[in-house]
Amino acid sequence: MAGKSPLINLNNGVKMPALGLGVFAASAEETASAIASAISSGYRLIDTARSYNNEAQVGEGIRNSGVDRAEMFVTTKLFNGDYGYERALRAFDESLGRLGLDYVDLYLLHWPTKDWNATIQSWKAAEKILGDGRARAIGVCNFLEDQLDELIAASDVVPAVNQIELHPYFAQKPLLAKNRALGIVTEAWSPIGGAINDGDGDNHGGRKHPLTDPVITTIAEAHGRSAAQVILRWHFQNDVVAIPKSVNPERIAKNIDVFDFALSDAEMAQLDELDTGVRIGPDPRDVDTSSFAEFV
Repeated sequence: MAGKSPLINLNNGVKMPALGLGVFAASAEETASAIASAISSGYRLIDTARSYNNEAQVGEGIRNSGVDRAEMFVTTKLFNGDYGYERALRAFDESLGRLGLDYVDLYLLHWPTKDWNATIQSWKAAEKILGDGRARAIGVCNFLEDQLDELIAASDVVPAVNQIELHPYFAQKPLLAKNRALGIVTEAWSPIGGAINDGDGDNHGGRKHPLTDPVITTIAEAHGRSAAQVILRWHFQNDVVAIPKSVNPERIAKNIDVFDFALSDAEMAQLDELDTGVRIGPDPRDVDTSSFAEFV
C-alpha cells in the first residue's frame, strides 16, 4: 500500500510525512509487529530513540516490510547520557548499527539539559553527522523558546524539527508560534495525550483523558470518526506532525486514516479552548545528562 500521509517540507528541503508511528515504551516483541502493521497501513515515518531500547526491531521491521528504504523516514534520538561531541558521534554510530541502516532521515537531541555546554557540543556533533550525509535532517526535542534562541546563536544549522509534548490539553501555542517563526517544524509526542497519563489520574489539570472529553467525542460523533482521529486531524490542521504510539493493528490503521475529512474553524477553536497549560511529561528545564537512565 502506498503511504497515505501527505508530505511536508523541512527547512533544508527534505520531505517528511505529516503523520507517523511512535514506538516509545513498546517492547522489543511489540515493536516488530507494530512496524509491520504500520507499514502495511501506509505509514512511512517511524520514530524511535536510543532510550526506547527498540532500535534493532525498528530496523528489522523496515527490512522485512518489502518497502524500499528510500520510501521510509526513520527518526532516532541521542540519549542524554551520551551528550558531548565525541560521545554523541559514537552514540550515533551505535544507533545506526542497531538499526542496521546506512543513514537516518532525522536525528534529534532528545532533551535540552542543564549541562548546556554538553548540549551545544552534541548539536555540533549532529551538524557533522548532517554534513557527512548520515542524517538527512537534524533537530531537537523539548526545547523551549529561549533554548532554541541560544542553540541557534551558538551553531550553524537551525533545527529542522522540534519534537515536543503537544495535545489538546497542552497545546503550547507560544512555542508552536516560535517554531513557525524560526522555520522549524513542530512534531508532537504524546499527540493524543496518553503516553504517560493512564487516564485515571488528574495529570491533565484535573481532567482525565482527551479521548473521553465530551467536546472531542461530540465532534467525533458529528464526523463519524473516533476521538483519536479528531485529535490527530487537529494536529494536521495546525501544521503539526504527529507520531501516535500504538501496537494495536486496528488502532494503527485508524490513526492514519485522517486525511479525508476536515474540522471546521469552529471545531478547531473548541479544541484549542481545551488547553489546560499543564504538561504530563518532564519539565525541560529539570532535565540533565543523568536523566532517564532507567530506560537504558
